[in-house]
Amino acid sequence: MIQEVIETKLHNEFSPSHLNVINESYMHNVPAGSESHFKVIVVSDAFEGLRLIARHRAVNKALSEELANNIHALSIHTYTKDEWLKQLDNVPDSPMCMGGGK
Repeated sequence: MIQEVIETKLHNEFSPSHLNVINESYMHNVPAGSESHFKVIVVSDAFEGLRLIARHRAVNKALSEELANNIHALSIHTYTKDEWLKQLDNVPDSPMCMGGGK
């Protein structure tokens, strides 16, 4: 499963205190059971002192093989532990698919 691969790679790369990988493929015009659209929430000390773009680049690098082959869309939400506490688990919702017949 792609979701399990994503979880493993992000755990290995960032040693997160919180990790949530959500398969959002059901929100898009893809066959049932697809694993093509994901949201990742990664809370890690590894992001301390990094700007948002650097955090996203790090996640993209960790998942480069999956992005090149299996993942069509990836929504990335990265936080330090302090940012996550201030966030109160409030992560933006992903929009429903606007194209592809939906």
